Amino acid sequence: MGPQEAQGEPVVRSWQRRCAAAPDAPEAAADAVFGWLREVDERFSPFKADSEVSRLDRGELDPHELTPDLVEVLDLCEVCRIATHGVFQVRLPGSGLDPCAMVKGWSVQRAADLLAARGPANFCLNAGGHVVSAGGPWRVGVRHPEQADRLCTVLEITDGAVATSARYERGDHLVDGRTGRPATGLLSMTVVAPTLTGADAAATAAFAMGTEGVEWAAAREGCEVFAVDTEHRACRSPGLPVAA
Repeated sequence: MGPQEAQGEPVVRSWQRRCAAAPDAPEAAADAVFGWLREVDERFSPFKADSEVSRLDRGELDPHELTPDLVEVLDLCEVCRIATHGVFQVRLPGSGLDPCAMVKGWSVQRAADLLAARGPANFCLNAGGHVVSAGGPWRVGVRHPEQADRLCTVLEITDGAVATSARYERGDHLVDGRTGRPATGLLSMTVVAPTLTGADAAATAAFAMGTEGVEWAAAREGCEVFAVDTEHRACRSPGLPVAA
């Protein structure tokens, strides 16, 4: 058995067991979701010295030793890097490996898949403002980028995901990988997509692009967008599912 099988197979079997389990009581399904998200934090956080990401960054792991989950995340990051011509990066000059921009949406989408397999058919999962819904319609408010008690618009989602990138919670934390400088041009970027993996990656990359990111995100397959620029102008794609 090779190194990848030795490390990766238990993780794969663990995930398969989670999703294949019989439907749970709501409390048990919620426990499984939170257990998965805690596991993601332990395995993928660049801020934990013993995480798989940190060990890879220090050169303690060879590529063939990585778990399938991390390989999948890094592959998704590379696809996004190519699609954005370098705007989306997991390693900026002077900083270590940090795939968090992909991990959040990917892991919460996995959590939603786990909930769907073991819990109710109708749910709305909100993780730090990123939303995955099933069996709606569900109404999802898009926060005003400068006034926390106001909404810019309200979306109606049945089966899909909504992700917003902005600076109102964490300041200038999103950087254009081409320049290494904080993103400019937009106050917020919201993307609606079939999965949160796609919605979050597109919203993050588009925000980092600035105003050019609006058309880029809207052109992505299955994506609809709502954006507010630094001149306080709002724009949206024609198919944005605005609630009546």
